[in-house]
Amino acid sequence: MLAVVVVFCLGVVNFAAHKAVLESGHPMLAQVPWLFQPLGGRLSLLVEFVMLLGAMIMAAAGSIGWTWVYALYTVLNGFSAWLIASGRV
Repeated sequence: MLAVVVVFCLGVVNFAAHKAVLESGHPMLAQVPWLFQPLGGRLSLLVEFVMLLGAMIMAAAGSIGWTWVYALYTVLNGFSAWLIASGRV
């Protein structure tokens, strides 16, 4: 149960980072594939949700490894979001 809560909290961080990137207005966002451009790029939030849902299902099934993988994804996602939102990229 604790792993599911941890993954959920990491998911909140990922959604916040994703939203910050979408709202940053970075020129790189104009180059995203056509699949993610509808709704102002918000369709990519659906992909984020599917990843969170999958990680939560695996954590609920007892796979702690998926919790660690999702935690690593969150660290990389947060670092990427920081680079994009701060204009360092």
